[in-house]
Amino acid sequence: MPVTLHIGPKNYSSWSLRPWLILRWAAIDFHENYIPLDQPGYGRGEIADVKSVSPGGTVPALNANGLVIWDSLAIAEWAAEQVPSLWPSEPEVRAEARAVTCEMHSSFAGLRRDLGMNIKRRCPHQHWQEDTQRDLRRVFEIWNGCRTRYASVGPWLLGERSIADAFYAPVATRLRTYSVPMEEQCRRYATTLLSDPDFLRWENECVTDVWDQSGLSVIDGLYR
Repeated sequence: MPVTLHIGPKNYSSWSLRPWLILRWAAIDFHENYIPLDQPGYGRGEIADVKSVSPGGTVPALNANGLVIWDSLAIAEWAAEQVPSLWPSEPEVRAEARAVTCEMHSSFAGLRRDLGMNIKRRCPHQHWQEDTQRDLRRVFEIWNGCRTRYASVGPWLLGERSIADAFYAPVATRLRTYSVPMEEQCRRYATTLLSDPDFLRWENECVTDVWDQSGLSVIDGLYR
């Protein structure tokens, strides 16, 4: 079955990274189609090249033999239909994995605003607005809670690697980019994400686009 994943810039597009990792982890063969976003209609969901492959005018978008899916979580669920092991096998653990994944997908507006994904960038720690600090505390609460409960199973968020880890991988890059201090348990989990071979492949393929002269991401929040 021919599968194409349409993505945005690898240095900036956290939403594209998530399903890309999931497809790689699932060993689903796919073609990667990079779409430059420095085009008319950017920020309004009206880029012609994106609209031609994604009804919502956003990336990532998946085309699987004519079936088009234009949301990162929906793509993840499609992949899990092909490879069920992308979610934990135990019902209770699977439910928790879905809960923390959905929370990442729908929340954390302050974190997205102030800690835009920029994998190549490094900058000193700074004082964040209160809503961003609250988001960071919540991320660390999720990470610490899950890692405490599932430490005996494995090094991933819920022990074994799952869709939840793909959804938090971009967060690990943001924490590194902005030098956010972490407790040891969270730091170990971030290291697990950032040392994953598939993530390292994505990182090595990052190219900074000349259109982002500020070095700041303006993509996150516009693409899902």
